[in-house]
Amino acid sequence: MRARRLRPLFVVLGASSLLALAPLAARADIYSYTDAEGVVHFTNRPGGDTRYKLYARTAPAKRKKTRPAAEPSAPSDRTVERFTRFDATIRQAATLYQIPEALIRAVMKVESDYDARAVSHAGACGLMQLMPQTAGRMQVRDIFDPQQNILGGTRYLRILANTFNGDLELTIAGYNAGEGAVTRYGGIPPYEETQDYVLRVLHYYHRYRTVPDVMAASSSPVPGY
Repeated sequence: MRARRLRPLFVVLGASSLLALAPLAARADIYSYTDAEGVVHFTNRPGGDTRYKLYARTAPAKRKKTRPAAEPSAPSDRTVERFTRFDATIRQAATLYQIPEALIRAVMKVESDYDARAVSHAGACGLMQLMPQTAGRMQVRDIFDPQQNILGGTRYLRILANTFNGDLELTIAGYNAGEGAVTRYGGIPPYEETQDYVLRVLHYYHRYRTVPDVMAASSSPVPGY
């Protein structure tokens, strides 16, 4: 795993309610250091670099596989218009549930790449990749309807944020692994998928907060991937 760089959440979030920085669990020992610019570097191979200090030590764990509820369909919409197609609904959801637009966009980017017809191998559907059970909890009747899907996914983010006292990383981890897994492990679950997911969502969250052009922010690759 290459060294990865993340700005501390108090820098990214400023005075917002999502301030806490929770330990980032991993499938192996993770080391970190903060440079003079306040950027946090992560790696599992410090290579004798004394700047790195042990950040997390977690045994690997495996997630249970679930049977897909729909035929898998990888994101296939490659039009640049998809990045702005749902602006009005994103703003509506952000206002209604008091979740940053940048976080909604980051989750949508990582989950479906803004493809409303995407279906994962686990059966998650639509823009925010809602599992049918989660969609039912969030009162989503048509999981492929963009407005319902975005509102349902944002409502779930609000519930997770409330559950984890506004902790951004735990909220993101809960969206991927479920709030039960986060609670059970007392932090980000030691799943490779979830570890990578948190890093990717944080990357795009920062990009959407700092890059005015949504299309440019959406096209930014995640370092190390």
